[in-house]
Amino acid sequence: MQDLFQLICAQEMLAHCATFAPLAEEHVPLGVARGRVLSRDVHSPAALPPFARSIMDGFAVRACDIAGCSDSEPALLQLCGEIMMGESGSSRSLSLAAGQCLRIWTGGKVPRGADAVVMQEDTKLHSPDTLAVFRPVTPGSNIIHAGEDYSQDSLVLSKGHQLRPQDLGLLAGFGIREVAVHQRPKVAILSTGDELVPVEQTPSGGQVRDINSTILAALVEEVGGMAQFLGICKDNLAALQHRCYQALDRADMILLSGGSSMGHRDLTRRVFSSLPDSELLVHGVSARPGKPAILAKRGNQALLGLPGHAASAMVVFYLIARPLLRRMLGLAAQHGLTPLEVVAARQIPSPIGREDYVRVRLLPAKHGGPPRAEPIHAKPGLLNSLVRANGLLPIARDSQGLEAGENAWALLFPHIPHIS
Repeated sequence: MQDLFQLICAQEMLAHCATFAPLAEEHVPLGVARGRVLSRDVHSPAALPPFARSIMDGFAVRACDIAGCSDSEPALLQLCGEIMMGESGSSRSLSLAAGQCLRIWTGGKVPRGADAVVMQEDTKLHSPDTLAVFRPVTPGSNIIHAGEDYSQDSLVLSKGHQLRPQDLGLLAGFGIREVAVHQRPKVAILSTGDELVPVEQTPSGGQVRDINSTILAALVEEVGGMAQFLGICKDNLAALQHRCYQALDRADMILLSGGSSMGHRDLTRRVFSSLPDSELLVHGVSARPGKPAILAKRGNQALLGLPGHAASAMVVFYLIARPLLRRMLGLAAQHGLTPLEVVAARQIPSPIGREDYVRVRLLPAKHGGPPRAEPIHAKPGLLNSLVRANGLLPIARDSQGLEAGENAWALLFPHIPHIS
């Protein structure tokens, strides 16, 4: 592995993420497939709908029988019965001849001989077996034809599509009970630092509770991965090597927070270097916060070192880990955060030479324009800025910042339900 600390930009980082491959395929039941990514195309096994259906309550008719009717001269049809929901409508008694009609309900199967449905509101019973129709219809009116939604063997959903509730409903309509999707990446999370103690322990002296594990686990689950806690490890090279080596047997990604700063505490790089067949891809990102990030690769396993400060760790996660997890899930290697046009609520200075990711809080728009983005400046170790922020505002590395009232694009933090 190379030892040089060489900064790269976020776009170069995404290029490295794209070198990883989506995980292997597995089949999961439809009931737990929400949020999963298809590993192959899905084609319709049959036409949908399988038969012509009415889209409203009314009467199945032959359009030619009521042509030219009006309020003053209604068409009179023989009412021959009713098509019950779930009834095939294929029997001789439920077929229409000239001058006949049948009552039909929304979703009912259109009987033989009928080519349209007239709305109930445009009719009136003239007698128990005679219907008066006051509005003409054209052939096909108020009917969904067989195969109009999807014809048999047509492409329904493409490989790489992330399944939404409406997609699952469509698949259920075809009788598809399970789907082929990419496996969810398993992510081992390890916090390092002599000062760290578990959440349930009361710190003493210079100790602090480990919060990064909780944040990172939630971020992993939010994307669609499966978090695995490895606990806390002291700043000891041999101990870190042992924990990471164990994780390689069961994880697709290792997130190691802390120990990635410059200097004598740079254990992360040394640990990743010692793992068999590993390759260092990145040692330093031209971003603030998040500069001392490390990315290594072992086959298709990702080894990622994040800064110890929670704010910096979160930014690096969005810039590197999130695109990596999306790639493993079968999605594009991008952060996937929702962009929103905003206006700088006040001046936001930024040093030239590094991409700046400013935490911002959204405020109501003034005079009907875009919402205002108020920067939340805080020291790296403080947490309230993360809690108050709605997203990140990227500022290019060749920019000195934004003036008050200047338009920009913010990246909103996601609010994605847990994927089962």
